[in-house]
Amino acid sequence: MAGKKLTCLECGQVNRVPEEKLAAGPKCGTCGAALISSKAVEVDAATLAKAAQNDDVPLVVDFWAPWCGPCRMMAPEFSKAAKSLQGKVRLVKLNTEEHQAAGMKYGIRGIPTMVEFAGGREVKRQSGAMREDQIVSWIGA
Repeated sequence: MAGKKLTCLECGQVNRVPEEKLAAGPKCGTCGAALISSKAVEVDAATLAKAAQNDDVPLVVDFWAPWCGPCRMMAPEFSKAAKSLQGKVRLVKLNTEEHQAAGMKYGIRGIPTMVEFAGGREVKRQSGAMREDQIVSWIGA
């Protein structure tokens, strides 16, 4: 069966979605949650690892922490970028204070840091706060 694999960011189930349905608001076959969101979704370390490994749609992660001023400044810009890129790329956030082992696993040395995963591997990363237009340009979708 052809289609794109997408990990549900709510329950972790891997779903296969026909490419022509990506823009039509596909939902998880297990829990019914939206698979493509118009906002950045907060994920845990296990969901991030599964999505980064399995998803056919590029995944961009914002590694952040609540005490980080630049992270708080970038948060609304990251959400705006998620809306602009809906259907092309999925944007997620991982709180490195709550998931310190994930920060170490992905080699995060400063925050905010964005990492793009495609085809099961990291393809690029960028540290420092950015505006929506800079994020969209950096992603290049």
